[in-house]
Amino acid sequence: MKLLLINQALLKLKDPAKAKVLSNFFKTGIGQYGEGDKFLGITVPEQRKLAKKYFNDLKLIDVKKILNNNYHEVRLTALLILIEKYIKGDEQERSNIFNFYLANLKSINNWDLVDLTAPKIVGNYLLDKKRDILYILVKSKNLWERRIAIIATFEFIKNNQFADTLKLSEILLQDNHDLIQKAVGWMLREVGKRDLKVELEFLDKYCQKMPRTMLRYAIERLPEKQRRGYLKK
Repeated sequence: MKLLLINQALLKLKDPAKAKVLSNFFKTGIGQYGEGDKFLGITVPEQRKLAKKYFNDLKLIDVKKILNNNYHEVRLTALLILIEKYIKGDEQERSNIFNFYLANLKSINNWDLVDLTAPKIVGNYLLDKKRDILYILVKSKNLWERRIAIIATFEFIKNNQFADTLKLSEILLQDNHDLIQKAVGWMLREVGKRDLKVELEFLDKYCQKMPRTMLRYAIERLPEKQRRGYLKK
């Protein structure tokens, strides 16, 4: 019954004009990273409201049904429900959600789905645990699994734990996809916000090996003269 209510609520919110804009924004054309993805044209704040309203009434088996949906916003709503359940859950429930997340990676297939969830579920769960799974994901042929690996470390960075971000960034230095290059640069920039020395040491060592996009994202907050210096290298 709750699944039906969620689906009905999402359908009431659909906006064909916004859906067309989102389809272009998330690169759904042939050969693009979001090829074939479908949109309803629903905003994230609207999806968050639904997630907060229904998360407590749904079991993981119900969330899985929502997550398997063809529409982007429905999958995101399922993931936002997961986050709500994770935040409110005890240690066992969080473990179950973490494992559920990893078992359903095929449905987490665009950058916003990754960025909104990987730190809050994968990163948070691994804060005080072994992080071997990230070193498996980072070597995956799947773009989104590699992005999950590096973006999950945002939670570590917020807790002043930088080692895994740096190690994973080093592994991804030669990744040829711009969405990975941007993600690595972003995480390095976040490290620099908290400990500039750590970021600069990494840049001094690897800036000549980094793709231009990755470097530009990493140095975005540096003074102009310092940015030019790294770009010239």
